[in-house]
Amino acid sequence: MDLPYYHGPLSKRDCETLLLKEGVDGNFLLRDSESIPGVLCLCVSFKNLVYTYRIFKEKHGYYNIQTVEGAQRQIFPNLEELISKFEKPNQGLVVHLLRPIKRTRPCLRWRRSKIKLDGNSNSDYVDVLP
Repeated sequence: MDLPYYHGPLSKRDCETLLLKEGVDGNFLLRDSESIPGVLCLCVSFKNLVYTYRIFKEKHGYYNIQTVEGAQRQIFPNLEELISKFEKPNQGLVVHLLRPIKRTRPCLRWRRSKIKLDGNSNSDYVDVLP
């Protein structure tokens, strides 16, 4: 994922540190959920707290976000459009997204790499860290 505010497998504690460091409402970032594999979290600062909204990837690559209870379900074709929507006030978040907190180092994610096994260059794949 090539979004500058996507931090990958960032812990909740590290996320809170990044978002609350300057004490500004509307700081935000995306990270991987620690509790639900394959789900993203949109985290935003407001009044010295961090609010987390889950983003689910649906079939055909669309994204769905859980906002306030009772809000109409919203589907987005990509994460850029989802973020753009919530940069506007009164869209269902505790505060609109004002300032992305960009990652300062590459994301550490599992990736698939081709390797040679026993001198055989067949197409076996294994999961390795970057």
